[in-house]
Amino acid sequence: MRIAPFGVEQWMNEWETGAVTNLAETCVDSMTLGELLDIDGSRDSLGSAANLRLSYGDIKGSDELLALIASLYENQSSENVIVMNGGIAANFISMFTLVEPGDEVICMYPTYQQLYSIPESFGADVNLLRLRHEDGFLPDLDRLESMVTKRTKLICVNNPNNPTGSLLREPELRRIADIAGSVGAWVHCDEAYRFMVHAPDEQVPSMVSLYDRAVVSCSLSKCFSLAGLRIGWLVGPRHFIDEVFSRRDYTTISCGMLDDLFARAAVRNSKKIFARNLAIVRSCAAMLDEWVDGEPKVDYARPSAGTTAFLRYGCEIGSEDFCRRLFKKDGTFLLPGRCFGNEFDRYLRIGYAYSPDVLNVGLRKLSDFLRDLEREGL
Repeated sequence: MRIAPFGVEQWMNEWETGAVTNLAETCVDSMTLGELLDIDGSRDSLGSAANLRLSYGDIKGSDELLALIASLYENQSSENVIVMNGGIAANFISMFTLVEPGDEVICMYPTYQQLYSIPESFGADVNLLRLRHEDGFLPDLDRLESMVTKRTKLICVNNPNNPTGSLLREPELRRIADIAGSVGAWVHCDEAYRFMVHAPDEQVPSMVSLYDRAVVSCSLSKCFSLAGLRIGWLVGPRHFIDEVFSRRDYTTISCGMLDDLFARAAVRNSKKIFARNLAIVRSCAAMLDEWVDGEPKVDYARPSAGTTAFLRYGCEIGSEDFCRRLFKKDGTFLLPGRCFGNEFDRYLRIGYAYSPDVLNVGLRKLSDFLRDLEREGL
């Protein structure tokens, strides 16, 4: 089995640890364990973990964690949830369960590369539904309807979208469900950023609430600021979850007991954590928007959700060279658009919600570098 190199992750692996100012981070400002326990009010009881026997623990995940995750979705129970080691493992095992050689898969693009490279590696015929800057990186659903055939097994969606921050709202999600239903296809929706919608009081339903052949993934990494707890999950129909569990035996015996323990504290306090993180995200999004308005060399389709945006720049230099030179100048770290495909070689993915202070410094350094390129005639 051959698989394409994972552009985003390889770039992050190569450069992230040496960054001075990290504008590629996609998690909201990560919490310490102490901060999590303070939110939960359980710091004083941490000592009880010393008596926890570190066996494999609950193979499916603790009953409490499964119930807490289910409570984040409408009309779902513990039987509709399976826990994995991070959202990346959840995405993988969903594809591992659904996709067979020769299946037809449609994937919105650009998006997280897993969603099209994994099905392709399994022998599926993958067709890309390209999102366009001029459409705000929202899909042409008439085009999607024309692409589906009786062979279409799976439609892959990422909502909110990484890297662009575009957001499919309920009418668009229902239309996708109708299109999938017309040919009996599944929909896999990566909802890693679902709870970080920028507009106050706007709520977007999960795809799993709208379609009976929908599977959604999420994790503690982005919206919960707890990437160090390697907990992700899938939510879907009971028969699908049962099939995933039979395949999970080949990849994951169980998730870590300590991860499960602290994950329960996180999901118990999801409202408090989301309030903390939305304040950071919305403040940083406003700061980024003001910077883009004042930067003549940069524009973007303003993100509506999540923690990332796709900056389009007007310099005659490829995105990988741009990012390397910027990093070598002062340690400012961005992700080149080319990691998402050659057609995005004049884009940069910025992760703007790490913290307002980091963003402020990073944007100032980015402007300085753009002036350097102007002086060079680029």
